[in-house]
Parts: sequence; C-alpha cells; structure tokens
Amino acid sequence: MSVDFNGIGPGQVNHQKNTATKSDATAKAPQSPVEQAQAQAARGESVKLSSQAKDLKQLEQRLNSYPETDDDRIEQIKAALADDSYKVDAEKLAQKMLEMDESIFG
Repeated sequence: MSVDFNGIGPGQVNHQKNTATKSDATAKAPQSPVEQAQAQAARGESVKLSSQAKDLKQLEQRLNSYPETDDDRIEQIKAALADDSYKVDAEKLAQKMLEMDESIFG
C-alpha cells in the first residue's frame, strides 16, 4: 500500500494547537529516582532504602571501578602465544566445561 503525499497544501495539514495550562508549563521532564525522593522529602514524605538495596548500590559502585578487561592478563596471553609457550590443560578445560554445563542445565 502506498500513500501519495503530493498535492497536500497548507490548508490540508492538521496542526496541533498548544493548549497547555499553567501547571503543564511548569511541569519538568521526568525526574530521576533521587530527584523524586528529594522532591518527596521536601513535601514531608520520606523514602528509606533497605540495607540490601544499599549494599547492592555499593557493590555496583565497586564493580564500576574495575576495568572491563584485564589488560595485563591479555598481554601475558599474547606474549605466550607469540613465543609458543601457551599451553592448554585439557583436563582443566574439560572440568570447567562440565561445571558450566551443570550450572546452566542443572
């Protein structure tokens, strides 16, 4: 199905009118949870996080401080591959594969 937009003139276009009220004009964009909590506190409301939520937030911050990759380990492996000293322990690899299979499929 195709739509032909040729020939549409200014009188044929549906323009929306801004009918915002004063309260709508002062409304802000969606707030972050922290900003919402601060706004609620200003109104006399309070929010308390559980100790588990606080622990999760601290853990998240600690994890974010670690690099995504271990650059030193990558360089070690590259060097070992380059000088042909990198050896794979087949039994250890097989054991890890079995453990992964067990963790996924039970």
